[in-house]
Amino acid sequence: MKDLKLYSKRQLENLIDKREGEIKFGEKVQTVETLETLENKTAKYVLFGIPEDVGVHANYGKKGTSAAWEQCLKSLLNMQANTYTNAENLLVLGEVDCSEQMRTASLLAQDGANFGSVIGKLVEEIDVKVSQVVRAIISAGKIPIIIGGGHNNAFGNLKGASEGTGGPINVVNFDAHTDFRPLEHRHSGNGFSYAMERGYIDKYVVFGLHKTYTSQEVYNRMEQFKNKIAFFFFEDIQLRENPTFKNAVSMAHKFLLPKKYGVELDVDAIENFPSSAMSPSGFTMKQARQFLRFFVRHPHVAYVHICEAVPHKNPDLNYNVGKALAYFVSDVISD
Repeated sequence: MKDLKLYSKRQLENLIDKREGEIKFGEKVQTVETLETLENKTAKYVLFGIPEDVGVHANYGKKGTSAAWEQCLKSLLNMQANTYTNAENLLVLGEVDCSEQMRTASLLAQDGANFGSVIGKLVEEIDVKVSQVVRAIISAGKIPIIIGGGHNNAFGNLKGASEGTGGPINVVNFDAHTDFRPLEHRHSGNGFSYAMERGYIDKYVVFGLHKTYTSQEVYNRMEQFKNKIAFFFFEDIQLRENPTFKNAVSMAHKFLLPKKYGVELDVDAIENFPSSAMSPSGFTMKQARQFLRFFVRHPHVAYVHICEAVPHKNPDLNYNVGKALAYFVSDVISD
């Protein structure tokens, strides 16, 4: 697969700060030389990154999500390998090569006459790459963990998961937004609406939707799929506690069963998390981790996607973003 950069064990070791008396997480993770031999590996989870912000740019958002994968990987590999972190249960695959699309998108002006159509095609090219990798991982009997990148990649995840499992799947999205915008050019705000339209989604749950940043047009669109879509407002969960966080999680999970489902976690939903649409009001990091751990502990999970993080341009200030993403990956693979 020419658009997938596989990582070697040696490449990962170059990112590890070794210390006497300690075994770092990256020293124990698995790698693979060819995608075809993936099914022979013992690791249950396969991690890969999508270093792009083309979809965010296409949605007139804040760029920088392309840097999240590198920061996540550095922090993850330098965690401790011990009895409780289960590093051997993770295979670090590599990254989707989005360099050509990133380069072309950087030359486009958002006020250009053909901006939407041109950049939308670039997002569609990334969709194809992502879906191929997700499909290959699931077909090998593994669970993909995907670090974005923008939330446009939900479409590729769902397409690949649907093809890998043999039919439409369900999905839960921890997000302040629906990303269910109209079927215009492809961007980070319409991945789920396109996936629903193409038949890759059966049921869709939005968890933590902000009333104040959801247009009436989106509500009207969701009404067309009212038996297929459920949403839980952030304001109801956090401010009114009706339902409570715990009850809302249980209700969302019940709506998804018994089909296989994907888990999407947009860090925009976390209060003050550096992201493409950072908000002063949102869930806590603890709640995001609790949400993730709940949904991935069930055998119906098909994939996990964590997206929209924007590390600070100053490398000295990037550690918390990378560390937060690494915690999420650890939550998925740990008991």
